[in-house]
Amino acid sequence: MTPKDVIKMAREKNAVMANFKFLDFPGIWQHFSVPISELTEQVFEEGLGFDGSSIRGWQAIHTSDMLIIPDPTTAFIDPFIKEPTISLICNIVDPITKEFYSRDPRYIAQKAEAYLKSTGIGDTVYMGPEAEFFIFDDIRYDQNSYSGYYYIDSVEGIWNSGRVENPNLGYKPRHKEGYFPVPPTDSLVNMRIEMVVEMQKCGIYVEREHHEVATAGQAEIDMRYDSLVRMADKLMLFKYIIKNVARRYNKTVTFMPKPIFGDNGSGMHTHQSIWKDGKPLFAGSDYAGLSELALYYIGGILKHAKALAALTNPTTNSYKRLTPGFEAPVNLAYSARNRSAAIRIPTYSPSPKAKRIEVRFPDPSCNAYLAFSAMLMAGLDGIENKIHPGEPLDKDIYELGPEELATVPTMPGSLEEALGYLEEDHEFLMKGDVFTSDAIETWIEYKRTREVDALRLRPHPYEFFLYYDI
Repeated sequence: MTPKDVIKMAREKNAVMANFKFLDFPGIWQHFSVPISELTEQVFEEGLGFDGSSIRGWQAIHTSDMLIIPDPTTAFIDPFIKEPTISLICNIVDPITKEFYSRDPRYIAQKAEAYLKSTGIGDTVYMGPEAEFFIFDDIRYDQNSYSGYYYIDSVEGIWNSGRVENPNLGYKPRHKEGYFPVPPTDSLVNMRIEMVVEMQKCGIYVEREHHEVATAGQAEIDMRYDSLVRMADKLMLFKYIIKNVARRYNKTVTFMPKPIFGDNGSGMHTHQSIWKDGKPLFAGSDYAGLSELALYYIGGILKHAKALAALTNPTTNSYKRLTPGFEAPVNLAYSARNRSAAIRIPTYSPSPKAKRIEVRFPDPSCNAYLAFSAMLMAGLDGIENKIHPGEPLDKDIYELGPEELATVPTMPGSLEEALGYLEEDHEFLMKGDVFTSDAIETWIEYKRTREVDALRLRPHPYEFFLYYDI
């Protein structure tokens, strides 16, 4: 779609506003709108100005002016704005140098795709994330100098089995039994279908939807794979649609990895494969029908996994999910079918086009542009340096004895630890200027000061249970 096509589309849909969406550094969409009369072809070339100092992780106050450049290929009619509005996803440009902004996550992802092509290894990397999420009825939280708490509620929560609901009808999924009974136990099917319908209207190809394992409304909607930048764009739109449809039902959605104690967290298993000239490169005659190139890609992911965690699992809450001894894939191994490994090779189809790997440790709190780019760069490093992943682990990892388990490396145990690994191991990210020193250093500093240190300074409610009577 060209700028002319976008303007024509806006006219045909009777749009009265144009909405511009872009991503802050941590990974949340921001936006502003202009009357449709302001949407000209010139805007697609020269951009529109805004204050970059007010965006998390971006400019200082004395260098605050920035430009957005809308991407015409991303246009869609926004289903949640009352007046007809055409929305576009944008890139960020420095108004002085006219260069794309090094901290714009979308630009980093575009550079990652360009780097893949420059290597000659392939021309397309496909990503297929499975982002899980919770649909709650109520969420309250606060933290101040004299108190701190959170309170979650869900009509599906098993903890409400004895609540007076006038009447309480039961049908609440027990812990770890939400995968996946039919209604009335699954009370959210109509809402999820509405989410799917809105996604389809916006151009997202959906493969399936279902309740997930946990009680209290955990869900999953799976999109068909797409190229890296397009998939990251779609994941942002996916989150936007899910949250806003839930709001129509007076419910709230979170992609926080571990909001509930004692039940499954939300992961984002990410399927990926490299293609060239329309042909899949991960299919072959090695283990589980993989090519040698695919094994090297796995080797790169496993080698750099601890550094990747700072981008694929970028919140302190991520490590409430990535805990040894539970179902999350903390063990850095690969296997066919085995869902307890960090990397799984799905075996649903014998077709070479379906051959892919599934990286299981990421979670949906990540900035998809950065996480997808980092995984690609790690995999390419494995291919370029022929890093073999070693032997697969086709056993139940959770049944291994202490001696055997000690030989299996694990993911970091905290965001602080992951940031330390990223600080030590990031040269692979900087190939082709995909990630700049400035972007990496800013990410580490932001996460340490705004999240790790901020959490460390505050008493935790459970500490009162443990220590108040000391």
